[in-house]
Amino acid sequence: MAILRAARRLNISGQMLRSSMANGKSKQFAKPSDALRRKADVNLKPPRVMYLENSMDVKSPIARPPWTGLGKELESAMRKALFDFSLLEKNVEKIAVALSGGKDSLSLLYLLHGIRGRGFPLFDLYAIHVDGEFTCGAGIGADYLGAICSELGVPLIRRESTQKLETLECYRCSRERRRLIFDAAKEAGARVIAFGHHRDDSAQTLLLNLFHKAEFAANLPKVFMRDYGVTIIRPLIYISEESIRKFAKEYGFARITCQCPVGQNSKRKTVDLLLRQIEEHFPHVRSNLARAGLLYGSDKAATP
Repeated sequence: MAILRAARRLNISGQMLRSSMANGKSKQFAKPSDALRRKADVNLKPPRVMYLENSMDVKSPIARPPWTGLGKELESAMRKALFDFSLLEKNVEKIAVALSGGKDSLSLLYLLHGIRGRGFPLFDLYAIHVDGEFTCGAGIGADYLGAICSELGVPLIRRESTQKLETLECYRCSRERRRLIFDAAKEAGARVIAFGHHRDDSAQTLLLNLFHKAEFAANLPKVFMRDYGVTIIRPLIYISEESIRKFAKEYGFARITCQCPVGQNSKRKTVDLLLRQIEEHFPHVRSNLARAGLLYGSDKAATP
């Protein structure tokens, strides 16, 4: 009897629902309009990714506007940094990008290329890649980066690191790599060099300086390198590494590039692991440290 009563109730409910829809009284169950269906189809479209086949049959992803929602967020954050810190002066005609081939530097290249002529001058872009047996980007082939830069119309300048395993050390390697990048940029006529350092890099740098030198100093968005006559800028300073990682996966260029045996055991790596532990108790520690560095950090590095 209980089953029979339930069936009767279901039948009555079904009749009421059909009657309501027939009379046009229920908007909840109305069919979506053609405009809404078209809007839904647009939102479900995949990111605009182009893959190029180079001579070595390696797929090279090309990311460009119109962006997905995440891409728009990253471009907006980069534009904010460019304006907040005057990273691109009106007279800047050439910009070099330090391109290791990892997710950070490729994101920077794609985003800078995407804003050319859109609220900013149509500046010339150059990509500078330092190759070598032991250097950041050692896992990326020249053909891979060459195909990407060729499609974007960005000249790729290559330099070779001289680092060897027996003398390998982070500070020395970094100094040599920067010198090679600065010299190559000046040869191309670019006095502004963009690095892919993001928000999390800045938080790590702040702790490293604090622990090593008792200095409260994070990465600065803009630094004039007096000894070299160039200015380095960090347009991704507001963007988290996790956002860049998702962006790279979304557009198909997320790769593990660092093959340096020293880098895997560096103090920066130790600080990153420490931050992961702190995040379990304070989820916003990275963003708070990076923000504190921008607000209250030392600017001594601004006049090296």
